[in-house]
Amino acid sequence: MARRNRLKMRLGDLLVHEKVISEDQLNQALKAQKTSGRKLGDLLIELEYLTEQQLLDFLAQQLNLPVLQLSERRLDTNLARLLPEVQARRHRALIVEADDNRALVAMSDPADLTAIDAITAILAPREIELAVVAERQLYDAFDSLYRRTQEIEQYASQLQEESKDETELDLGGSLEGDGDDVTVARLLKSIFADAVQVRASDIHLEPAEKGLRIRQRVDGQLQETMLDEKGIAAALVLRLKLMASLDISEKRLPQDGRFQMTVRGHQIDVRLSTLPTQWGEACVMRLLDQSHGLLSLEQTGMPAALAKKIRYHIGRPHGMILVTGPTGSGKTTTLYGILSELNQPNKKIITVEDPVEYRLPRISQVQVNSKIGLNFGRVLRTTLRQDPDILMVGEMRDQETVEIGLRGAITGHLVLSTLHTNDAITSAMRLIDMGGAPYLVASALRAVLAQRLVRRICEHCKEEHIPDTQQSTLLRSVLPKVPENATFYKGRGCQRCNFTGYRGRVGVFELLEMNEPMIAALRNSDTQGFAEAARSNKDFKTLAEVGFDYALEGITSVDEVLTLAAGTPVFSDEDMQLMQEADDLKLSDSKASGKADSDG
Repeated sequence: MARRNRLKMRLGDLLVHEKVISEDQLNQALKAQKTSGRKLGDLLIELEYLTEQQLLDFLAQQLNLPVLQLSERRLDTNLARLLPEVQARRHRALIVEADDNRALVAMSDPADLTAIDAITAILAPREIELAVVAERQLYDAFDSLYRRTQEIEQYASQLQEESKDETELDLGGSLEGDGDDVTVARLLKSIFADAVQVRASDIHLEPAEKGLRIRQRVDGQLQETMLDEKGIAAALVLRLKLMASLDISEKRLPQDGRFQMTVRGHQIDVRLSTLPTQWGEACVMRLLDQSHGLLSLEQTGMPAALAKKIRYHIGRPHGMILVTGPTGSGKTTTLYGILSELNQPNKKIITVEDPVEYRLPRISQVQVNSKIGLNFGRVLRTTLRQDPDILMVGEMRDQETVEIGLRGAITGHLVLSTLHTNDAITSAMRLIDMGGAPYLVASALRAVLAQRLVRRICEHCKEEHIPDTQQSTLLRSVLPKVPENATFYKGRGCQRCNFTGYRGRVGVFELLEMNEPMIAALRNSDTQGFAEAARSNKDFKTLAEVGFDYALEGITSVDEVLTLAAGTPVFSDEDMQLMQEADDLKLSDSKASGKADSDG
């Protein structure tokens, strides 16, 4: 009762009474509140009259409540769901602990009596205990705890029952409008909403013998959900095919398509690929969030010094610049970042892509269509007659594409393209292997940018890490100049990163700029000489070396650097043997430890 009496005094008056803010500052915030309708505490923070932490500490002191750090707690999904997601987000409240008699509820505004009354009614007959928590921590916890798993399982079960009853399903249209009343549409909307909520880049729908496997790629790692319903995969695939304007009668051959949709306020461009498997058609969907816009070179994680070098090369009137790396390494993001900088009224830019991923104003973007003979070679021959200043080719994929691209680069055009190689050094020789004349490659190629994506250490649970013996040995086998007292970091795991220790990814880049010794080696198709000339360049740093710099800066972990190095040809045969022996030793130790525990 005493706490409720303290709550009856308005927050603004309480802050002025305790001299945390002035009367004038309160009046300014109240004036802004009348026009925006937002909460007073949010406005005071936005106007920089006090910080969020100051507000939390003040509320906790005045109301005699504890301040919680949700990121340090492993929260229970089932307990959190005692308060429905709609109510939790509306009242900015989360159940942290609960039993049959009491519930500890963390709130960003524990002075909100209306919210407290509503929560009390929902959780009755439990007694409510309050705690104060930062609002940004609450929203991170909401996205982690209120997944669509139960909703997806519910719609999957309902769809299975409808299939058994041979209920006619309306499988036309999209996920918007009239289709909302169809179970299959609701199930797909839930799948997409869950993927966007966890920042997934891809969704995999894989029919299995005993059900449907749904996997989402988050920060490069797949997360799996298994549905027991066996009969729903075909209905989902059929609906997706209709949305992507694919041939629904063709189930024996792979198909590719795309469609757009809006999910939780995000404009999502979905690239769909189907593949016939033994249990039915599998689907993989690449999600491109158009609402975020294009990233600048710096936003991809590219260091300022490297971005300056890239800008020098793209500022030259002609030549070829390649961006290389495996699928999913961010090549397209980097290329579009370059295009956005080059996109000026005085530049004619044409792109040839398969497919067009981002639609850009003022740029002529052509999507190839092999079904009607509109392939890369045919489009490229035509584009060179369209008087372009800059030409972007989605991928150097065959001899014809390579030859036309090289000839365009030496006849006054700036040519940008991608290539699937492991590192920058092998890329130039790959062009020759694909049929490019050595003298053309040497004359046209200006720079090669190889890149990878590594996971960022979660900033909210980062701590110092001392590499074990195995990690230290492997590091020194790749990078002999590892400092003796180097400080490394890792994430211990928290609510914000779903206890993985990582949150988000960052680009790692390797730039190879052509010089005279490298050009001479290319003309002679001298693979060994080209590699030696490249490595002797004092300005050249390998992906592993750049990744190691990131580890020293606390951006990523030693494990990510070793994974990066293992994916690029920096290990000798002796190094690979050493890695295998270290893995065998670790496995042997693990088995011995397990046996000891069992004996104990």
